[in-house]
Amino acid sequence: MKSKKDPGAASPAAEALDRFATFFRERSAAHGIVGASLRVVGFDGPLRHVSFGLENRATAAPVDEATIYHWASITKTLTGIAILQLRDRGKLSLDDPILQYLPELSAVHNPFGPMNAITIRQILSHTAGFRAGTWPFGGDQDWHPFEPTDWSQLVAMLPYTEVEFAPGSKYSYSNPGIIYLGRVVEKISGEPWETYTDKNILRPLGMTLSFFDRAPYHLVEDRSHSYSVSKGKMEEGRFDFDTGITVSNGGLNAPLGDMEKYVRFLLGHAETGIGARVLARASIEEMWKPVALVEAAGEDRVDMGLCFFIERRGKRRLIGHSGSQNGFISHLYLDPAARAGYVVSFNTDATDDVPVPNTRKLDAEVREFFVASVAPALEAPASAPAPKAKR
Repeated sequence: MKSKKDPGAASPAAEALDRFATFFRERSAAHGIVGASLRVVGFDGPLRHVSFGLENRATAAPVDEATIYHWASITKTLTGIAILQLRDRGKLSLDDPILQYLPELSAVHNPFGPMNAITIRQILSHTAGFRAGTWPFGGDQDWHPFEPTDWSQLVAMLPYTEVEFAPGSKYSYSNPGIIYLGRVVEKISGEPWETYTDKNILRPLGMTLSFFDRAPYHLVEDRSHSYSVSKGKMEEGRFDFDTGITVSNGGLNAPLGDMEKYVRFLLGHAETGIGARVLARASIEEMWKPVALVEAAGEDRVDMGLCFFIERRGKRRLIGHSGSQNGFISHLYLDPAARAGYVVSFNTDATDDVPVPNTRKLDAEVREFFVASVAPALEAPASAPAPKAKR
């Protein structure tokens, strides 16, 4: 047995990361996941990367560090950052009425008051009263577009849309609301949302292998396929799909190496100073202030900020967002106190209401292990050496 003073002894952080990697592989196998990746990120770089399984069952191609996943609703955080960028540049106010930029929304039925009272801030915090689903019908046939392709399709549905509760009174997750904000970005910038976001967020952060919707030709082979499992039956999802007009709500695709750069930016790493030019630290912190209660149970509590969730898990405070679409389940979590976080993605959505297989339960298991064992080990005294990166 190595003594505590043995310089060759593994640090508590390294041991916790080793256990986390083993746990991740074992539980992914137990839940019948086809392929998955986990990357733990520290303030100064990656701490651990774990790959599991296959990115394509048909060819038996394994998951590796180049594998590209679909991040679905984690895209919403990019739209929130874009709105805060425009605010910081004096192009809008968060308390501006949404009708100032999207007069088309005046056609929505609002039994609680004038549409002009709904603000950008309320939409950012999912408190504006808009419905959860993007599109009220279709999308279940192979010949259907994966999502509505044009803004005009959503506009045509606005007279058949209503505000479901008094704006500002409570939280209720809304996909259409974020699409409206994506349209605001386009109206102010004069560019497609994808172009604006690539130029002002992805490219400055060095996320050069990230893209929206269909893959560039040279990255198609790295893009993971996706699968859904229900009642013991596995089906493959659409491959290389297009999220259409909903891209600002869920169109991001990226390998975990690029997502690491995003996590480090959010954690405040400013090695080159470029992060501060993407968005001021004060504005990021503003997005992490609770606006509305999502749920509370015992010591645990989840609040909604501005496009980010703030979770109190026991004694730890996490900032995060999840994603779920077309067989992909993903999560981004930050632990500011530990100056660390992780990104995880599964290419399999198992939904059986039993202990296994169930990808959402697995996602929660991963979070619980990080909270109980990894984050406390990483939150070391300032004088302690940081754990070395290991892949």
